[in-house]
Amino acid sequence: MELFMAFATDDGDSFNEDHFGIARLFHIYKFSRGKEEFIETRKNVRYQEDETLKHGDPKKAQAVSFVLKDIDVIVGRKMGPNIVRLLKKYVCIVIKTTSIKDAIVQVHENMKKIMEEKEKGEDRKHIVLRP
Repeated sequence: MELFMAFATDDGDSFNEDHFGIARLFHIYKFSRGKEEFIETRKNVRYQEDETLKHGDPKKAQAVSFVLKDIDVIVGRKMGPNIVRLLKKYVCIVIKTTSIKDAIVQVHENMKKIMEEKEKGEDRKHIVLRP
């Protein structure tokens, strides 16, 4: 089975320091048969800092969902209040490493757990991965 995953980043090598939806970029990977393949970088173009939007505003979750409409799993160092909305569509992984390269290794090591959460549909819980 293939899983498409988005990693939140500002520089392409490490995770952004803020919530997943605040990242400037999403690195998209396809995971299949024990291997990963970098697919593309997507700009978080639909999300723009807007002083009228409050922390956890549903419009922010909608913006991320638009950019990542074909993604199965999202991976970031922090998730904000919108995680309750995002869990309905994605497996959400909170990773405790700063390096995307290290996170990919952790994703491979935890693929069974990730697949189990994906199968739960809207009843899924977020996953925390520690180095």
